[in-house]
Amino acid sequence: MNPIKRIETFGQAVWLDHYDHELLRGKLQRHISEDGLKGLTSNPAILAKALPPLAQRDEVRARAQDLSSAKALYEALALDELGAAADQFRPLFDSTDGWHGWVSLEVDPRLAFDARATVAEAARLFSELGRPNVFVKVPATREGLMAITQLTEQGVNVNVTLVFSVPRYLEVANAFMTGLERRASKGLSLSNIRSVASFFLSRIDAAVDPELEAIAKAGGSTAGAAQQLLGSIALASAKLAYDGYLELCAGGRWSALSARGARPQWLLWGSTGTKNPNYDALKYVEALIGPETITTIPPETLEVYRKRGNPATRVHEGVERARIAFEQLAQVGIDIERVTQKLESEGVEKFAKPFDGLLRTLECFVTAA
Repeated sequence: MNPIKRIETFGQAVWLDHYDHELLRGKLQRHISEDGLKGLTSNPAILAKALPPLAQRDEVRARAQDLSSAKALYEALALDELGAAADQFRPLFDSTDGWHGWVSLEVDPRLAFDARATVAEAARLFSELGRPNVFVKVPATREGLMAITQLTEQGVNVNVTLVFSVPRYLEVANAFMTGLERRASKGLSLSNIRSVASFFLSRIDAAVDPELEAIAKAGGSTAGAAQQLLGSIALASAKLAYDGYLELCAGGRWSALSARGARPQWLLWGSTGTKNPNYDALKYVEALIGPETITTIPPETLEVYRKRGNPATRVHEGVERARIAFEQLAQVGIDIERVTQKLESEGVEKFAKPFDGLLRTLECFVTAA
């Protein structure tokens, strides 16, 4: 069997971390049937590449005449494109009772530190998409935590993005459960609410490794430990997050929600393409296969997995080693909270910049119209 499709036999769903218009012309359906693809996610950087070519089409130029801003044109294009992708996933969504067949669209990343504006835009986009199998992506900032609770209470499916640390993941999970509890207190259904928490991987190692290399190069009593920790912190973080997920699911708070029909907020592994060319291309995929998880894979990594993937349940392995790795990280002098907070701020900026660039590009079409 295709190694990509075999991943599903271990309880993990594979999503494509990519979008372009060509997917709608048969490629997406082939991925669904041949690779067992269960969903698709987008972000501002992805859409900044995918949408401008569409804006040059005559029918879009004509449509731009009725739109007042570049952002209005962006939303029109994004809703059309990702809505069409959601429609192609709809049979899978229906046949799996809503467990699979999802598409994600992110709120304006410039709203990441404004909870009220995030809630308003996320609720509006969710309503305008008008499909049950869509997530609206909200960043896991402090303000985002408040938005997660409010949106969940309102019945909006949320994909929580830019999660970089175990403590923040636990806060995200608790924000989701609080939203469910508030919804339950109003007598509203919980069975139709879904959420995922997107834990970003390769960016963690890309941030920590240079500090470890500097410590190792400097010599001294911590040099050896720093050298051994290279390339280990992202996977250690993910394994501890998954262990935290299992503890939450075994707790009384979740049991009460589950009894009312609530479905768990699965962990989603994001940023699975390696940024260090010395690391194996499948480093962040193979090690984290396991039940009730999602892995988002960019096209180039997906092709590598098709050729030499070897799926097996591994997410449970090495949890104690992961705990020791974090103890050692502190001992060599690296404050992981400082690192992950910086990653969060940079993550917001890395989405805001291409979004601004996309709007500048689309502004030309609105102005020309």
